[in-house]
Amino acid sequence: MNRQNSLSYMPGLDGLRAVAVVAVIIYHANKSWLTGGFLGVEVFFVISGYLITLLLITESEQNDRISFRQFWLRRARRLLPALWTLLLGVCTYASLFMRDELGKLRGDVIAAFVYGFNWFKIWAKSSYFDSAQVDPLRHLWSLAVEEQFYLVWPLLIAVVLRIFGKRLATLGGIFFVTALAVAWYVAATYAPGFPEPTPLGSPDHFVSIFGHPALKIDFLFLGTLGRSGGLFLGAALAFWYRPSMFSQQYPSSDRHAVSAIGAVGIVALAAMMWQFHDVYATTVDLADGTTEVVRRGYDPLFQGGFLLVGLASIAVITAAVHPHSPIGTKLLGNPVFTYLGRRSYGLYLYHWPIFRFARGADPNPMSVVEFVLYAVIILAITEASYRFIEMPIRTGEFSRWWFELRRPRNDGARKQRQNAIAIAVVVSVLPLFGLVSVAIGTGQGEVAESLKANEQSVQNLVSPTTIAAAPGDTTGTTTLDGQIIPILAIGDSVMLGAANVLTERGITVDALKSRPFRQALEIANYVKSINRLGDFVIIHLGTNNYVDEKTLDEIMVPLVDVDRVVMLTTHVPKKPWQDPNNELIRAMPNRYGNVTVLDWYAIAQQHPEYLYGDKIHLNPEGQAVYADLIMQAIGK
Repeated sequence: MNRQNSLSYMPGLDGLRAVAVVAVIIYHANKSWLTGGFLGVEVFFVISGYLITLLLITESEQNDRISFRQFWLRRARRLLPALWTLLLGVCTYASLFMRDELGKLRGDVIAAFVYGFNWFKIWAKSSYFDSAQVDPLRHLWSLAVEEQFYLVWPLLIAVVLRIFGKRLATLGGIFFVTALAVAWYVAATYAPGFPEPTPLGSPDHFVSIFGHPALKIDFLFLGTLGRSGGLFLGAALAFWYRPSMFSQQYPSSDRHAVSAIGAVGIVALAAMMWQFHDVYATTVDLADGTTEVVRRGYDPLFQGGFLLVGLASIAVITAAVHPHSPIGTKLLGNPVFTYLGRRSYGLYLYHWPIFRFARGADPNPMSVVEFVLYAVIILAITEASYRFIEMPIRTGEFSRWWFELRRPRNDGARKQRQNAIAIAVVVSVLPLFGLVSVAIGTGQGEVAESLKANEQSVQNLVSPTTIAAAPGDTTGTTTLDGQIIPILAIGDSVMLGAANVLTERGITVDALKSRPFRQALEIANYVKSINRLGDFVIIHLGTNNYVDEKTLDEIMVPLVDVDRVVMLTTHVPKKPWQDPNNELIRAMPNRYGNVTVLDWYAIAQQHPEYLYGDKIHLNPEGQAVYADLIMQAIGK
């Protein structure tokens, strides 16, 4: 018996897919609407684990074997057409409207094509939690996890079925315990708190992959092992619970208990999606002696949160696949939900690039009007893809059409072939142009190009890997010739973007991408130790992470005799450390008479035209204004 006849259609599962994908889309549009909407991805993992395992078990029971070739062929027909359409579309759009990003996009396209996108991002330390980039393919990490799962899962199921035979309950227990083990591993590996951007800044937040440092939070969130827990939970349920256990015609008394379990799962999922990001609070000490509550959801997410989402998901699935539970037949199985669920793959694929291409790296949340407009566009593109690309290939209609086109039976058919070839040639011009452009493009994005153009103007006073030097310690290297540094500027990528302009004004710039605040202490201690400090020091840090009052006090120790220390507030929209950092910086003149604050945050808020699309880094106009303001602050 073939797959189509192995299992009856379960509309409740499509309904649950619809809920999951809509939650993700809402989250990506405006996080404040559904702060835990990203958890919909975990729901997808559980559904995949359940359904794929159920299909494989059924095939094994009916045919006494699992056809790996047919399984992988079905997966390819299901997944590849829409994915390749997306990649071609992204390449085409980028080649026309984002030519300065082509070089950066190339690695993403290749990684997505081979379903290794999650590991590519982990290796590149391109954090999933950094929203200040266009990154139109970022969402494909989850598809990479699932495809890696599809690659090995039939082999694993075939082996365990061969070993354990029909002891399905035992296998379910083994897979459930494995899911618990994954949850324990994630919790034990995760390092709470916000990491510094470098391993030396916070070594507990990094993991080594073949000697290459990667952020633990990305390794666990994007990595195949860290996200396998949901897949194992779904698989465990498939061994324990199948729709075939129940009569399709006669309702059983247990439908009420199953519905109750499903209702509990729905309530739990809704609660976590609604408030998950706000379930954990920590406090940050402010300069005036008060504290500010900072809401964080990542810590509990990695400390058992994924497991809770998975358990809630299998509770919902239990009711969704029951043939007589109203949750599956009426609530989740309603026509609207099943319509969206059948198209959930396309909705997930296309929504993120549309959001990013339309809005760039704009960190501001969408309005309701924007969301409705983009939702209509996403649904239209998804429907076109579903009807004219995905389904024809899945059902074999495309193969039949291709066979008839290759072997025309009459003059009309030959004319049709000629027309089809002509249309194909015309239609393929732009995608081909897009692929070639991405293959040979060198652009890394306007921000990256700007930073690269300014790197030659930077003085690396202390090696980025040098451990913080104590006063009087003369270790380290300098490119200077022993002269006093009249004006020293210490900063991160924001200052790096203006290094050329600052250098032209006589400022010695030591700026580095992803620099943590504490490295200002290292540089200040070193320059002080070799008696090179001049009259002015400018510090612009805090873009990448929190700073605390103790660090600021330590920085001022070697700078206590400097005539004027100018500290700039930071402008990093939607980052939780922006406001606490700025509060501490603004309070510094009250504690140190030689400190002046340049409120760059207020200026950037009033003049977004000074910034690139990420709303953080300086464009050419902003670089000139930035340098002028610094010179004014030191009285030059």
